[in-house]
Amino acid sequence: MRYNQGMTKTDIKFPQMVDYFRKEKGWTMKELANKMGKTESAISRWISGDNSPKMEDVHALAKLFDTDIDTLVYGAEVRNTIAHGQFEPIDLAEVANSDDDAIFDSILSAGGRPLTDKDKAMIKLVFADRWEELQQKAKDLKDDKK
Repeated sequence: MRYNQGMTKTDIKFPQMVDYFRKEKGWTMKELANKMGKTESAISRWISGDNSPKMEDVHALAKLFDTDIDTLVYGAEVRNTIAHGQFEPIDLAEVANSDDDAIFDSILSAGGRPLTDKDKAMIKLVFADRWEELQQKAKDLKDDKK
């Protein structure tokens, strides 16, 4: 788990994310408890925020939900209003053109791992304000092959 300077308890979305992924899978708390080898009350306490799991349980949950730990703990990729069940669209061009790497890092990962600087540079290039220029270059390359 990665902790950033200035992070507060309100940044942690673990209880909401466990409940979100549980519902996404269509599982009851009892079914999740059985899959985790825990009691239903333990799962209920995780979801209510009254108790936190051991790190090994966080890893097991991430694997069970087929997600990464950052998403499970911080809601990094699931930027939605869970209460309304609606997803907030992510504008990659806006992210790529931002100078704030924290925003970039908070919503993007590659296969559950943080993006490398090279990954970020490639994404910024593709979604940069120069998109039209890149499209023209691609067209020119295609025309050159003819």
